[in-house]
Amino acid sequence: MANLTTPSRRKFVKKSLAVSAGAVAFPQVLTRDARSSGGTAQDRKDYDVVEEVAKYRKIDAYCTANPDMELADKLGIGRMYVGNPMRWLDWTPDEFRQANDEMIDLMKKHPGRIIGQISVNPHFSRESLEEIDRCVDQGMVGSRLYYQAKINDPIYYPVIEKLADLNMIIFIHGEAQIGVGGYRMKYDVGRPATISVPEDFLEAAQRYPEAMFQFAHIGGGGDWEYMCKAFREQSNIFVDVGGSNNEEGMVEFAVHCLGEDRVLFGTDNSYYQGVGKVICADLSDRQKQKIFFDNYNALLKKGGYHVD
Repeated sequence: MANLTTPSRRKFVKKSLAVSAGAVAFPQVLTRDARSSGGTAQDRKDYDVVEEVAKYRKIDAYCTANPDMELADKLGIGRMYVGNPMRWLDWTPDEFRQANDEMIDLMKKHPGRIIGQISVNPHFSRESLEEIDRCVDQGMVGSRLYYQAKINDPIYYPVIEKLADLNMIIFIHGEAQIGVGGYRMKYDVGRPATISVPEDFLEAAQRYPEAMFQFAHIGGGGDWEYMCKAFREQSNIFVDVGGSNNEEGMVEFAVHCLGEDRVLFGTDNSYYQGVGKVICADLSDRQKQKIFFDNYNALLKKGGYHVD
């Protein structure tokens, strides 16, 4: 189990900056893993952050539209799962088909590197199910769903059942912070009433234990402690650590609450933060490799969509 009191904030910030700068330009960084600060001066001098980043295979389980392939190459991100559902709540079938076509075009530009995820509006049930079939035929894998309805709303049931039958990951944006969905205090922070909060995920996951749910970006600015604690006992909910926020102990806390098999690497297009927060985590190399690659690949394998 991770020690939630380490590494210190000073070491965490120091190493995060080292990853951000060193991964691009510097072959040697005069720092050392936060867990090994007691090493010799030569050890500290010889620590190579580029080498450290490069030793882990990586799948980005949460990449958004317009991915930066140059940064992905520098950080060794081999495959990226990309979607673009963040448009408007009254999407028509023609509009979500167009959004999926953009992802299909992106896949064609970067074959084997980018895999598009399917976006639909559950208010159009028949059209959504037909669109899932069309997109699967084009090689898209999994969903990228938004706020058109809560994940536990009955209008989502046909979509969930379809994706579960395909053994595909059901990814939907969620929130847990003051002012969202009545959580804690009812401040108006401008979120729609249809946004999914952790309790909505729990209800959907309990109704469909055969389905695999991905709660998006615990590093996206919400209450990540609440999120992780809410999902502790629900084994078919997974979280990715994407987002630009790098609060100390976030990755370790997720592993502590959910186990090392239910935490996924994602960037949300914050590439250095996404990689750096896992590299800096007080975890073993094996645990980091699980987060970076193995856990998501194991979910993909259930449907035969995995990376060899």
